[in-house]
Amino acid sequence: MPDETTQLGERGHAIILFDAECVLCSANARFVLRFDRAAHFRLASMQSDVGADLFRRFGIDPSDPDTIIVVEEDKARRDSDAVIAIYEGLGWPWKAAAALRIFPRALRDPVYRLIARNRYKIFGKRETCWLPPEHLRDRML
Repeated sequence: MPDETTQLGERGHAIILFDAECVLCSANARFVLRFDRAAHFRLASMQSDVGADLFRRFGIDPSDPDTIIVVEEDKARRDSDAVIAIYEGLGWPWKAAAALRIFPRALRDPVYRLIARNRYKIFGKRETCWLPPEHLRDRML
């Protein structure tokens, strides 16, 4: 029997896996919920059971993640490809971020990883996990 995350992927929803204790990551999650008018994305924090399971499925330790992941139809995008996929999925004008693909991943990913490794130092860490407002909780896994 397929699990919930597989079923969601089959229904055409991409899943964004993020760190709900990271101020930057939580701000990005709020941004996605605000501008994803088509409700294409579902979100799962690495601190949740679903998020932790998905991180492990793709070979990432949920207690020490170094990336954001976007899962679509059982395939995962990570690092700068995940960020670009998120903004593409939001439609115009955010979709213009796809132009960043003119830079090879070998240039984009080191910049992404530098920020990801230092996200708590630069942006801060929450005392508790971020949760969306009640009316958007159905978008969280």
